Amino acid sequence: MFNPRYLRHCIAATLGSAALLAGTSAVAADAIVYTSNNVQTIETALDIARKKAPDLKIQKVTSGTGALMKRIEAESANPLGDVVWGAGFGTMAAYKQNFQPYQSAETKGLDPRFIGPDNLWAGSNVHVMVIMINDKQLKGMAAPTRWADLFDPKWKGKLIVGDPGSSGSTYDQMYGLYQLFGQDGFDKLVANADISRSSAQIYKSVANGEYAVGITMEYAAYAYIAGGQKEIKIVYPEEGAFVAPEAVAIIKNPKNGDKAAEQLYDVLLSKDVQEAELTDNFRRPSRSDIDVASLTELPNLKDIKIEATDPMKAAAAYESIIGAWKKAQDKAGK
Repeated sequence: MFNPRYLRHCIAATLGSAALLAGTSAVAADAIVYTSNNVQTIETALDIARKKAPDLKIQKVTSGTGALMKRIEAESANPLGDVVWGAGFGTMAAYKQNFQPYQSAETKGLDPRFIGPDNLWAGSNVHVMVIMINDKQLKGMAAPTRWADLFDPKWKGKLIVGDPGSSGSTYDQMYGLYQLFGQDGFDKLVANADISRSSAQIYKSVANGEYAVGITMEYAAYAYIAGGQKEIKIVYPEEGAFVAPEAVAIIKNPKNGDKAAEQLYDVLLSKDVQEAELTDNFRRPSRSDIDVASLTELPNLKDIKIEATDPMKAAAAYESIIGAWKKAQDKAGK
């Protein structure tokens, strides 16, 4: 069962970040996609969609995930969108009554772990949670190789992490850490770490040399490596990295009909789009038929040790995880 505070967290964390944007041309569009992805990610996909489906006119409506989910729910009697793209699996499960099943031929290329229940959604990309290192700031210290290494007091003042109460990606990270280490792990981590309410500030601060170490998303850290910052390194912890897929789904009774919605869904899951998102925006594909290592300096997912987490269980555990985090903060006087 999903925790209502988790849903309020998703909404609060996103409502203030972006206003809904939709032109008047939406009325005449063949397919309308609701998405929380950034401009670059959206345009990469739409550029390919124009080539793969030249007769399909696509209108985008952008906002935060929580705002879009509430909008889809409010419009359920008269849907104004066709496809939603970019929400985490836990959020999708909380709003599953608003989506309709579709067994796309494109899902044959997906890792089975990234296909939602009853084909209600499928993973369009996968975030891998990692440790980001700035070699210049290590000052001769050995880089951490495990999550547990971050509990060593030597990292105090040199480590930055996010706040799981204000960041969805940080929540995924901290849920995984709690699953591995419990309250004791939280207590040790919080005692050492500086905590930012902005998940973007983590990778920016490490890249800028303000911190030696941060917990962040693989694609965000890799952007600096691809940009030529040789001092930036990614560590996949020995206990196992955490993965958090993002989804694409068809809104129940899509405004422009099943055919248009299914065509757009297929394009967003296609190998062409996922390869482009990887090479252009460093978004790791959910497809298992893309050789990530040959297109980037990143390893293939099969070569990374993964600590399995269940996004639905993570959503249900929200209140207890945040409570444990606050307990650790109180103990550390933060």
